[in-house]
Amino acid sequence: MRAAHDGDGLRFIEVWVSTSPEECARRDPKGLWARSARGELSGLTGVDAPYEAPARPELELSGEEAIEGAVGRVLTILGPHPAAV
Repeated sequence: MRAAHDGDGLRFIEVWVSTSPEECARRDPKGLWARSARGELSGLTGVDAPYEAPARPELELSGEEAIEGAVGRVLTILGPHPAAV
């Protein structure tokens, strides 16, 4: 992704929401984590399929961070919107 953006002269910002597996399971609206725990589903990323955290994200957000604070941090790293300047 980053290389494709760079090749087109576009800015790329990687944001990683580093939520714990326990929190992912708690928030799971489709019940995929529960199905995986019961052995009904395999290949779920972060459970029995590999997950690789990004090597150098521009921003890391904790899954426990308040939404308002996380949004503020994303907006800060994005900078002013061209239409607002």
